[in-house]
Amino acid sequence: MGFFQRMMVLDRRIVFVLIAVAVVTPLFIPFRLKMHPTPASRGLYDSVRRLPRGSTVIISGEYDPGTAPEIQPMMIGALKQCFRKGLKVILMGLWPQGPALEEQALQEVFQEREFKEMGLRYGQDYVNLGFKSGGGAVIQSMGTSIPVAFPTDMTGTPLGKLPLMEGVHNLSDVAFVLDFSAGDPGTPAWVMFAHDRFHVPMAAGCTAVSAPMLYPYLQTKQLSGLLGGLKGAADYEWLTKSPGKGMQYLPSQSVAHLVIVIFIILGNIAFFVTKRKGER
Repeated sequence: MGFFQRMMVLDRRIVFVLIAVAVVTPLFIPFRLKMHPTPASRGLYDSVRRLPRGSTVIISGEYDPGTAPEIQPMMIGALKQCFRKGLKVILMGLWPQGPALEEQALQEVFQEREFKEMGLRYGQDYVNLGFKSGGGAVIQSMGTSIPVAFPTDMTGTPLGKLPLMEGVHNLSDVAFVLDFSAGDPGTPAWVMFAHDRFHVPMAAGCTAVSAPMLYPYLQTKQLSGLLGGLKGAADYEWLTKSPGKGMQYLPSQSVAHLVIVIFIILGNIAFFVTKRKGER
């Protein structure tokens, strides 16, 4: 039996083992890929970079532990860029797990010496409003009154007692929205209400599978930037000069994709070669 005949009857378990090796090997033998950030990734980074110091931004998290490997590095990168820029950060989420993951991201950021030395204070430099159910209805309510939508923060403290929130009454007082979403409710709702109705500039990050649905928002200028999947997370880490899990895990994904492409090519060649031999 020739090579191509063996390819046609290859045990699928061999394919699974080779994919596993492709994913795991770069984690133990790390190497960095040469980064070429996409225009969509640069758009998000540049939008935040251009905000005046002291501006207030909303960072909303609509994701869960299952999608955190792709989106959590984006969240960490956004927090780092905002704090370095001196922006005031309002965290929140339209998914129950979002605010808790945002808290984890904060703790990871605060472990670094650079951010420890900044002396960032809760209530003054950042707040976490927590989770609110309702999707688009919550965003519409925030357009009129944020204290009505969120009477208290995540810990139960009234917003009136948080210095950061003193001048933030509704979405008109917010300079920018960053939404990190893995589904619905998520970025489409923020675009529909925060951007289109209340005219707040925004950008987003999402899972790779969601990115094709959101790219049209870039073309219509409803989003100024978009981070798509692990590649988008790695782009953002490179742009912010803060290597993290995005750049660490991207080689594994890239090598795994390469192995899959090789199998697809070999499988197609084997199919046509064996078919031609059969006809003869």
